[in-house]
Amino acid sequence: MCGRFSFYQAPETVAELFQLAGIPQIKPRYNIAPTQSVSTVLQQEETQERQFQMMRWGLIPFWAKDVKMGAKLINARSETVSEKPSFRSPFKHRRCWILADGFYEWETTDSGKQPFYFQLKDGEPFAFAGLWERWQSPEGESIESCTILTTEANELMSRIHVRMPVILSPTSRDRWLDSATPPEELHPLLTPYDSQEMIGYPVSRMVNTPKTDSPDCVQRIAGGEE
Repeated sequence: MCGRFSFYQAPETVAELFQLAGIPQIKPRYNIAPTQSVSTVLQQEETQERQFQMMRWGLIPFWAKDVKMGAKLINARSETVSEKPSFRSPFKHRRCWILADGFYEWETTDSGKQPFYFQLKDGEPFAFAGLWERWQSPEGESIESCTILTTEANELMSRIHVRMPVILSPTSRDRWLDSATPPEELHPLLTPYDSQEMIGYPVSRMVNTPKTDSPDCVQRIAGGEE
Protein backbone atom coordinates (compact mmCIF):
# COMPACT_ATOMS: atom_id res chain seq x y z
CA MET A 1 0.00 0.00 0.00
CA CYS A 2 1.18 3.49 -0.80
CA GLY A 3 -1.31 6.15 0.20
CA ARG A 4 0.81 9.29 0.64
CA PHE A 5 4.10 10.56 -0.70
CA SER A 6 6.15 13.68 -1.30
CA PHE A 7 7.85 15.37 -4.23
CA TYR A 8 9.51 18.68 -3.41
CA GLN A 9 12.62 18.73 -5.62
CA ALA A 10 13.66 21.79 -7.61
CA PRO A 11 12.37 21.68 -11.21
CA GLU A 12 15.91 22.03 -12.59
CA THR A 13 17.06 19.01 -10.56
CA VAL A 14 14.13 16.96 -11.85
CA ALA A 15 14.81 17.87 -15.47
CA GLU A 16 18.49 16.93 -15.18
CA LEU A 17 18.09 13.70 -13.23
CA PHE A 18 15.26 12.29 -15.34
CA GLN A 19 16.64 13.66 -18.62
CA LEU A 20 13.59 15.72 -19.56
CA ALA A 21 13.54 17.92 -22.65
CA GLY A 22 12.31 20.93 -20.66
CA ILE A 23 12.06 22.13 -17.07
CA PRO A 24 8.70 21.05 -15.58
CA GLN A 25 6.37 23.57 -13.99
CA ILE A 26 5.99 22.06 -10.53
CA LYS A 27 5.78 23.25 -6.96
CA PRO A 28 6.97 21.48 -3.79
CA ARG A 29 4.52 18.90 -2.40
CA TYR A 30 5.02 17.28 0.99
CA ASN A 31 1.82 15.28 1.52
CA ILE A 32 0.35 14.11 -1.79
CA ALA A 33 -2.92 12.22 -1.36
CA PRO A 34 -5.10 10.08 -3.65
CA THR A 35 -7.11 11.89 -6.38
CA GLN A 36 -4.64 14.80 -6.30
CA SER A 37 -2.33 15.65 -9.21
CA VAL A 38 1.04 13.89 -9.36
CA SER A 39 4.16 14.33 -11.50
CA THR A 40 4.66 11.62 -14.11
CA VAL A 41 6.96 10.89 -17.03
CA LEU A 42 5.90 9.04 -20.20
CA GLN A 43 7.88 8.06 -23.28
CA GLN A 44 6.64 8.98 -26.73
CA GLU A 45 6.53 5.81 -28.81
CA GLU A 46 7.40 7.55 -32.09
CA THR A 47 10.24 9.81 -30.94
CA GLN A 48 11.31 8.01 -27.71
CA GLU A 49 11.29 11.45 -26.10
CA ARG A 50 10.36 11.65 -22.43
CA GLN A 51 7.27 13.70 -21.68
CA PHE A 52 6.51 15.22 -18.29
CA GLN A 53 2.81 15.27 -17.43
CA MET A 54 0.61 15.91 -14.42
CA MET A 55 -1.97 13.20 -13.81
CA ARG A 56 -4.69 12.37 -11.32
CA TRP A 57 -3.60 9.77 -8.75
CA GLY A 58 -5.99 6.82 -8.88
CA LEU A 59 -6.34 5.00 -12.20
CA ILE A 60 -9.72 5.39 -13.91
CA PRO A 61 -10.22 2.51 -16.39
CA PHE A 62 -11.36 3.68 -19.82
CA TRP A 63 -14.55 1.64 -19.36
CA ALA A 64 -15.45 3.12 -15.94
CA LYS A 65 -18.82 4.85 -15.68
CA ASP A 66 -17.40 7.75 -13.64
CA VAL A 67 -14.24 9.00 -11.94
CA LYS A 68 -15.15 7.54 -8.53
CA MET A 69 -13.58 4.20 -9.40
CA GLY A 70 -10.15 5.83 -9.51
CA ALA A 71 -10.10 6.41 -5.73
CA LYS A 72 -10.06 2.62 -5.27
CA LEU A 73 -7.21 2.06 -7.73
CA ILE A 74 -4.36 4.15 -6.33
CA ASN A 75 -2.21 1.00 -6.15
CA ALA A 76 -1.81 -2.13 -8.26
CA ARG A 77 -0.26 -5.35 -6.94
CA SER A 78 2.73 -6.22 -9.11
CA GLU A 79 2.10 -9.95 -8.70
CA THR A 80 -1.30 -9.78 -10.42
CA VAL A 81 -1.08 -6.59 -12.49
CA SER A 82 -0.97 -8.45 -15.82
CA GLU A 83 -4.20 -10.31 -14.98
CA LYS A 84 -6.55 -7.65 -13.58
CA PRO A 85 -9.00 -6.11 -16.11
CA SER A 86 -8.25 -2.57 -14.88
CA PHE A 87 -4.50 -2.95 -15.36
CA ARG A 88 -3.86 -5.50 -18.13
CA SER A 89 -3.80 -3.07 -21.03
CA PRO A 90 -1.88 -0.26 -19.25
CA PHE A 91 0.69 -2.83 -18.11
CA LYS A 92 1.38 -3.71 -21.73
CA HIS A 93 1.07 -0.31 -23.35
CA ARG A 94 0.86 2.61 -20.89
CA ARG A 95 3.61 2.53 -18.31
CA CYS A 96 5.02 5.62 -16.62
CA TRP A 97 7.25 6.92 -13.89
CA ILE A 98 5.55 8.57 -10.94
CA LEU A 99 8.10 10.94 -9.43
CA ALA A 100 8.71 11.14 -5.68
CA ASP A 101 11.41 11.72 -3.10
CA GLY A 102 9.77 9.92 -0.17
CA PHE A 103 6.60 8.18 0.98
CA TYR A 104 4.66 7.54 4.18
CA GLU A 105 3.48 4.40 5.92
CA TRP A 106 1.74 3.98 9.28
CA GLU A 107 2.67 1.75 12.21
CA THR A 108 -0.09 0.62 14.54
CA THR A 109 0.83 1.45 18.14
CA ASP A 110 -0.98 1.50 21.51
CA SER A 111 -1.46 5.24 21.11
CA GLY A 112 -2.77 5.05 17.56
CA LYS A 113 -1.22 5.00 14.11
CA GLN A 114 2.24 6.54 13.89
CA PRO A 115 3.35 7.80 10.45
CA PHE A 116 6.84 7.02 9.18
CA TYR A 117 8.60 8.67 6.26
CA PHE A 118 10.81 6.60 3.94
CA GLN A 119 13.31 7.90 1.41
CA LEU A 120 16.63 7.04 -0.22
CA LYS A 121 19.70 7.55 1.95
CA ASP A 122 21.15 10.12 -0.44
CA GLY A 123 17.90 12.09 -0.53
CA GLU A 124 17.70 11.83 -4.32
CA PRO A 125 14.30 11.79 -6.05
CA PHE A 126 13.22 8.50 -7.60
CA ALA A 127 10.54 6.97 -9.79
CA PHE A 128 7.73 4.68 -8.70
CA ALA A 129 6.68 2.11 -11.29
CA GLY A 130 3.36 3.44 -12.57
CA LEU A 131 0.60 2.72 -15.07
CA TRP A 132 -1.61 5.32 -16.68
CA GLU A 133 -4.91 5.48 -18.52
CA ARG A 134 -7.02 8.04 -20.38
CA TRP A 135 -10.71 8.23 -19.48
CA GLN A 136 -13.38 10.27 -21.24
CA SER A 137 -16.67 11.35 -19.72
CA PRO A 138 -19.97 11.29 -21.64
CA GLU A 139 -19.61 15.08 -21.91
CA GLY A 140 -16.22 14.72 -23.59
CA GLU A 141 -13.98 15.57 -20.63
CA SER A 142 -10.64 13.73 -20.82
CA ILE A 143 -8.71 12.75 -17.68
CA GLU A 144 -5.30 11.09 -17.52
CA SER A 145 -4.88 9.09 -14.33
CA CYS A 146 -2.30 6.72 -12.86
CA THR A 147 -1.61 4.06 -10.24
CA ILE A 148 1.50 3.04 -8.27
CA LEU A 149 2.62 -0.58 -8.34
CA THR A 150 3.36 -2.30 -5.03
CA THR A 151 5.40 -5.33 -4.01
CA GLU A 152 6.29 -7.17 -0.80
CA ALA A 153 8.04 -5.10 1.85
CA ASN A 154 11.81 -5.08 2.18
CA GLU A 155 13.51 -5.60 5.55
CA LEU A 156 13.31 -1.93 6.48
CA MET A 157 9.60 -1.69 5.72
CA SER A 158 8.47 -5.08 6.99
CA ARG A 159 8.02 -4.10 10.64
CA ILE A 160 5.69 -1.30 9.56
CA HIS A 161 3.76 -2.90 6.68
CA VAL A 162 3.79 -6.03 4.53
CA ARG A 163 3.76 -4.05 1.25
CA MET A 164 5.74 -1.19 -0.24
CA PRO A 165 5.65 0.81 -3.49
CA VAL A 166 7.90 -0.35 -6.32
CA ILE A 167 10.84 2.04 -6.59
CA LEU A 168 12.55 1.56 -9.93
CA SER A 169 16.34 1.35 -9.80
CA PRO A 170 18.27 3.64 -12.15
CA THR A 171 19.14 0.57 -14.26
CA SER A 172 15.52 -0.55 -14.63
CA ARG A 173 13.81 2.80 -15.18
CA ASP A 174 14.43 2.93 -18.91
CA ARG A 175 13.22 -0.61 -19.52
CA TRP A 176 10.02 0.06 -17.59
CA LEU A 177 9.27 3.20 -19.58
CA ASP A 178 10.11 1.73 -23.00
CA SER A 179 6.98 0.40 -24.73
CA ALA A 180 9.18 -2.03 -26.66
CA THR A 181 10.12 -3.97 -23.51
CA PRO A 182 8.36 -7.38 -23.69
CA PRO A 183 5.82 -7.95 -20.88
CA GLU A 184 7.70 -11.05 -19.69
CA GLU A 185 10.71 -8.84 -18.92
CA LEU A 186 8.73 -6.43 -16.76
CA HIS A 187 7.92 -8.53 -13.70
CA PRO A 188 11.62 -8.98 -12.71
CA LEU A 189 11.81 -5.17 -12.40
CA LEU A 190 9.06 -5.08 -9.77
CA THR A 191 11.05 -6.14 -6.71
CA PRO A 192 11.53 -4.62 -3.23
CA TYR A 193 14.12 -1.85 -3.17
CA ASP A 194 17.36 -2.55 -1.32
CA SER A 195 16.89 -1.76 2.39
CA GLN A 196 20.53 -0.74 2.66
CA GLU A 197 19.84 2.17 0.31
CA MET A 198 16.87 3.56 2.28
CA ILE A 199 16.09 5.18 5.61
CA GLY A 200 12.86 5.58 7.55
CA TYR A 201 11.91 7.64 10.57
CA PRO A 202 8.81 8.79 12.49
CA VAL A 203 7.14 12.07 11.54
CA SER A 204 4.34 14.22 12.89
CA ARG A 205 0.77 12.97 12.73
CA MET A 206 -0.06 16.17 10.90
CA VAL A 207 0.37 14.14 7.69
CA ASN A 208 -2.81 12.26 8.62
CA THR A 209 -4.71 15.28 7.32
CA PRO A 210 -4.50 15.46 3.50
CA LYS A 211 -4.89 19.25 3.52
CA THR A 212 -1.65 19.62 5.51
CA ASP A 213 1.15 20.22 3.02
CA SER A 214 4.32 21.80 4.45
CA PRO A 215 8.01 20.96 4.98
CA ASP A 216 7.12 20.05 8.57
CA CYS A 217 5.46 16.89 7.25
CA VAL A 218 8.81 15.28 6.41
CA GLN A 219 10.69 16.40 9.53
CA ARG A 220 11.86 13.69 11.91
CA ILE A 221 10.39 13.61 15.40
CA ALA A 222 11.82 11.94 18.51
CA GLY A 223 10.94 8.37 19.31
CA GLY A 224 12.07 6.08 16.52
CA GLU A 225 14.99 4.43 14.81
CA GLU A 226 16.05 4.47 11.19
